[in-house]
This record gives sequence, structure tokens and C-alpha cells, in this order.
Amino acid sequence: MNRKMVLTVTTFVIFATLFSFFNIYSKEEEKKMGKFAIILQAGKETHEGKARALHALMYALELKEKGHKVVLIFDGAGTEWIEALTNPTEKTGFESIYDQLKEKGVIEVICDFCATAFKVHKKLEERKISMANDFLGHPSISKWASQGYQIVVL
Repeated sequence: MNRKMVLTVTTFVIFATLFSFFNIYSKEEEKKMGKFAIILQAGKETHEGKARALHALMYALELKEKGHKVVLIFDGAGTEWIEALTNPTEKTGFESIYDQLKEKGVIEVICDFCATAFKVHKKLEERKISMANDFLGHPSISKWASQGYQIVVL
């Protein structure tokens, strides 16, 4: 073999080895990352409901920032929170965290049935916020569990 061919083969082997290492490394890192579906069912009326809403948003943000996959599901009285968070005239005090979640691409799912039951459906519809009705008018929890998401209910 001439020197040019040896150099070409050596370069190829080095790049192939590095590619394999980084490909394996990224797959190992991905395995360490979790998947979480955080369901907010608490309403706005009580101190406890406000604490649950704040913690649902904080947990979602922390998990997302650490590289985990996160879905935030607004269900039951929790649909009142998505209405408030997307209402430009209402101040919840949680807008900053919510805006960060939106920027980071956290998936949101809003229960269609519950939005109607808690009288926020029309307002959400006017804001072009889509709602899920996969299972008896509600979002499917099985859909997320089947994909390996751990379910956290607040």
C-alpha cells in the first residue's frame, strides 16, 4: 500500500470509531432519560390547588431541563389553570414558568370533557387551543403509559 492509501484508511478507521463511540454514548444517555406525564387535576380555588399547580409546572420544567421527555396534562379542575395561564388579562403568578415550558416544547394535553365541565371550553377554543378526547371524552392515559411514560398526578 502506498502512503496516501494508508492515510486514507487510517482516517476512515478513526472517524468510524469516533462515530460509533458517540452513537453508542448518545443511545446510553437516552436510556438514562425518563418519560413523565404530569397530570394536573387541582383547581384554582384553594391554597392547596395553587400549590399543586405550581409544583406541576415546576416539576415539568425541572425534568425537561434535565433532558427528560415531559407531557403536561390539564385534566379535571386543572383545565381552569390552562385557561388562566393562556388568558392575557389574568395573572396567576405562574406565567414565567409556563412560558419557559412553552419555549422548551413541553407537550400539553387538555381534557375536552373537563374543559366543558369546568366552563372553560369556549375560551380555550377561541384561543385555538386544541383539546383531547381520546377515551370517553378525556385524554388517553394508556397512550402515554404504552410509550413508557411514568404518570404523576397532582
